[in-house]
Amino acid sequence: MAIGQFGPALEDVLKKSGLTRGDAAGVAHVDASQIGKIIKGTRKASDSVMKASAKHYDDGQLFIAAAGEVTEGAAVPWLDNADLHRSSVHLKSLEEIEEADEALHQAPITKKREQLTHQDLIKIKAAIMESLEAITALTHYVSVLCREYGFSYFGVWREHRAELRAKKYIS
Repeated sequence: MAIGQFGPALEDVLKKSGLTRGDAAGVAHVDASQIGKIIKGTRKASDSVMKASAKHYDDGQLFIAAAGEVTEGAAVPWLDNADLHRSSVHLKSLEEIEEADEALHQAPITKKREQLTHQDLIKIKAAIMESLEAITALTHYVSVLCREYGFSYFGVWREHRAELRAKKYIS
């Protein structure tokens, strides 16, 4: 479940970078004991702590965990029990895209709601679920490659949003 993932994600980032809870406290403008409680799961991270930490450490895992916390689980969860090697996430993303593509082709979305049979609804739900699997895989793919190759996770999203604005998909 996405709730409570921010503390472990922050702890992972600190371990990987050789930093301390005190370092994280300075970034988030709180004391180290509060960071310790967030990491242990006895205190929920505030939005300001999550935002400051995610932006400072520029790590996809932190952004994903923060999104899960803020939305109470209506976001991609960090897969902490999966093989997140760049090759593995690459292959898994391709697999999930293929499965989503197949399910999307079977979903009868040209029909109006009142025209759908029970089987049609099952196919549409399958397309939704396979799409979520692909979104999860691709989100991890982006995060892992950014981490592995030194791209800014925040930066690639900022660049993507600029492209969407240029195409007038967002304002």
